[in-house]
Amino acid sequence: MLVAILAVVVLLVIGGCVCVFWAARGDAPRWARGVARVTLLGSELTRSASRNSRSRQGNGND
Repeated sequence: MLVAILAVVVLLVIGGCVCVFWAARGDAPRWARGVARVTLLGSELTRSASRNSRSRQGNGND
């Protein structure tokens, strides 16, 4: 069951990356641009959460 969930997540990530690439080319339909926007927002949120957790871990060691 865990493998199936992981496979679905990986397929969604790949689909989001394809939509980002398609939207960057400029000839994507509206729905693909929306998926690309959501994908980029998710990556920004993940990156900022990663930065925040790393800065919290580093504060105690300095």
